[in-house]
Amino acid sequence: MSEAAQLVFTIKRLLKSRGHTYRDVAQALHLSEASVKRLFSAQRLSVDRLAELSAFLGLTLAELVQETQSDQLPIRALSMEQEAELVSDERMLLVAACAINQWRLDEIQSIYALTEPECLKYLLRLERIGLIRLLPGNRIRLTIARDFAWLPNGPIQCYFRQQCQADFLAGDAIGSETGYFFVHGMLTPAAMAEMEAEVSRLRRKFAELHRECASLPLHRKYGMGFLLALREWEPESFTRLRRTDLAASKS
Repeated sequence: MSEAAQLVFTIKRLLKSRGHTYRDVAQALHLSEASVKRLFSAQRLSVDRLAELSAFLGLTLAELVQETQSDQLPIRALSMEQEAELVSDERMLLVAACAINQWRLDEIQSIYALTEPECLKYLLRLERIGLIRLLPGNRIRLTIARDFAWLPNGPIQCYFRQQCQADFLAGDAIGSETGYFFVHGMLTPAAMAEMEAEVSRLRRKFAELHRECASLPLHRKYGMGFLLALREWEPESFTRLRRTDLAASKS
């Protein structure tokens, strides 16, 4: 992709994430909507026009260039050490979760008992780790890829299993309107592979819906947990009832 095409791609992405249409751009730049479409399709933007588009997006031209560069090298995973650093401080983990969910600094402070200096301290640590960039005006920009994922059996997943999983599955709400389902059956290897593909599809759909909701105001969204698990499994109480020779082979 050429540099001009990459700039246009980044501008379109930012417009979509902020909920802006071509009509909004046309009004801001005093152009027709058709002219804006031709401007993007031709991929020939002058420096003055880029500056106008940057200002409309709430960025400087330099920040737009940084956004473009980051689009080319997104972070798909953290290292084991970086994840360990996140779980070592629950307040930083909280700020990280808010940032990944695209909260603004003032929104974090409106919900949680964190001062602005505390939030900034953690945001700067997250910037050093590579999860975000802290822009002028204390604006937060994610640097992670769309397919970003925590390490399998890494510190974050272990933290969830040890500290959060029981809490997530507890309570009267589970099994009511929240959509809790548990099934058990016997599958062939081919059927298992098909189910694994379906689980992956659902994970991608959840991530896609999360991105679509990112530009909406905080009061219109709810924190949702989506737990997917598929594995070969037998309840331990059943395993204890197996014949001795089969139980030994199972362990």
